[in-house]
Amino acid sequence: MDTYDLVVVGSGAGLNLLNYGLEMGLNCALVEDTKLGATCLTRGCIPSKVLVHPADLIREAEHAKKVGLTFKVEEINWDFIAKRMWSQIDESREIEKGLSEVPNLKLYKGIGEFIGEYEMQVKSVKSGEVIGHFKAEKFVLTSGARSFIPPIEGLEEAGYITNENFFGEKFPNKPWESLIIIGGGVIAAEFAHIFSSFGTEVTIVEMLPRLVMTEEPEISQFIETNFKKSMKVFVNHKAIRVKLKKKIKVITIQNVKTGEEIDLHAEEVLVATGRKSNADLLRVEKTGVETDQRGWIKTNEYLETTKPKIWCFGDANGLYQFRHKANYESEICANNMFGPPEEKRTVDYSAVPWAIFTYPQIGHVGMTQEDAINKGHEIFVALKNYSSVAKGFAMGYTENDVDDGFVKLVIDKSYKILGAHVVGPHAAVLVQPFVYLMNSGYTCDMEEFPGRGGLMKLGRACPEAGSFMPIYKSMVIHPSLNEVAGWAIGNMKPINIKMEHHHHHHDE
Repeated sequence: MDTYDLVVVGSGAGLNLLNYGLEMGLNCALVEDTKLGATCLTRGCIPSKVLVHPADLIREAEHAKKVGLTFKVEEINWDFIAKRMWSQIDESREIEKGLSEVPNLKLYKGIGEFIGEYEMQVKSVKSGEVIGHFKAEKFVLTSGARSFIPPIEGLEEAGYITNENFFGEKFPNKPWESLIIIGGGVIAAEFAHIFSSFGTEVTIVEMLPRLVMTEEPEISQFIETNFKKSMKVFVNHKAIRVKLKKKIKVITIQNVKTGEEIDLHAEEVLVATGRKSNADLLRVEKTGVETDQRGWIKTNEYLETTKPKIWCFGDANGLYQFRHKANYESEICANNMFGPPEEKRTVDYSAVPWAIFTYPQIGHVGMTQEDAINKGHEIFVALKNYSSVAKGFAMGYTENDVDDGFVKLVIDKSYKILGAHVVGPHAAVLVQPFVYLMNSGYTCDMEEFPGRGGLMKLGRACPEAGSFMPIYKSMVIHPSLNEVAGWAIGNMKPINIKMEHHHHHHDE
């Protein structure tokens, strides 16, 4: 039986950590059951954005009427768009070729499962035969997640699309004539934008009362209103049956409040009802790694599992399923695995940002208003619309327009920024400075930075760490959309702040 110093399961952000092991000369193995590069590269964020950008341009061409221009999209070259998308996915081949030439690395292409303490076998995805059997001193589980498929009568027989097989054997030769999307989260919102822009008749079916439930209610409502201009949206409805009638899929949906049923018809069905842990495939229980009630692998603040010498990060731990979060964790995990024990670092998820690349675009970091109140904060909320600044008006946004986006800030009574939420053009860019501000409290003590003459020490006192004061004291480029974010603090309103009467004392 082979033995390794380090085994990494999953080739997404797990590759970051694997590189550390390889550079240290450790004898390593990598286990991957799909294309190398995992979800982000091969069936998620990167290929989907190659489709999102043309969709954005189509919507912007339509919006141009509001500033006096009429554009006509003469042709959608789906084959060319697809070719550009596949060029990104096919980078997985280059990754595999490169890794196959590394002397201290063995690549196992199959499904890894534990069969004992620190002992694993790998089975072929196609045949189920055992193609590898080994032990290792250390394991890192970056095994990711897969689509959760709800138990809908007739769904398996009728067939359906997920983000996995869409970027695989089910990729269409041309945009579908009609598409029903079951689910109303991130993946659903992005696919709805892509295909409605390309001319597909799109219908969204969401069981919950609103779309993108991770966001502020105002943003959910804003998205729903704008979606309804180009597609049908059913919230508070669940899909209960699917039938195939002459190549058309008939989905019966039910109003969760009234029980009333409606039949919808479409060429294809996309299921985007959330993500499911892959821990069950790994049989982690056989090695003492615990999972939570939903099957996600439990990790502590050091990214350690309940089993010594087994770590886990990325989608596999169920916390914030974004590649940038996994990359962040990979650095911390590497430090904690290979660095001195007294220098172990803890993860901090208080300022995890994300964007939803739908139309209008959404940017998010930190707590929502409801989160902050539930966690006991006394807060201000600040809201500012795009139309209220010169650049917003120049871009064709006027007050009370249904597409007049906004910035919403959630601020503690101490002026610390707890959350920032943006919906509208460039939301992902506008939210990012708030991420830096929220993290500013962590970079103000004495730290070493690489300077021209070697390492130099920078020391700063930071009474304003994490607050909005640096924005308040800064110039903001005029006229630019930065003013929507920068000037939002001028609209601060107390939400649940208890007014206190103070006796003022002057310091001697």
